[in-house]
Amino acid sequence: MVPISKDDMSTEDRQKALQYLMFIKEKRDGAIKARGCADGRPQRQYTEKGEASSPTVSLEAMMISCCIDAKEGRYVVVTTDIPGAFLHANMESRVHMTMEGTIAEHVAKLEPAIYRKYIWHDKKGKAMLYVRLKKALYGMLQAGNCCQIH
Repeated sequence: MVPISKDDMSTEDRQKALQYLMFIKEKRDGAIKARGCADGRPQRQYTEKGEASSPTVSLEAMMISCCIDAKEGRYVVVTTDIPGAFLHANMESRVHMTMEGTIAEHVAKLEPAIYRKYIWHDKKGKAMLYVRLKKALYGMLQAGNCCQIH
């Protein structure tokens, strides 16, 4: 992600900026696990349905493919899943995200030279940070479609 000054963004870009969500849970062994994602729901208002569909195979298509493999006597050697593969995918469109409060403050603490000057505060004094995403992020409608992996 690349920090963006709110003054350099259009009103439309600020309105379309996705909110960053952080989910924290305690695992059975007591370890704490955090998972961040973008709240992509607002994208439904301005994203065409065809662009928002996931490239995930349908159950019917998978079953037909398995039937064909069995009928033709094919030997399926291996199947695989690449966890988070789209997280390595470059974004084709310009997507902004806003981080609020504690998350914005922690990001600025991690890399103060990069992010500190982009932190601003809303009317209630809450720290805010706008960023432009360079890579896809869970929760975005474009996440499944954005991409070529490099």
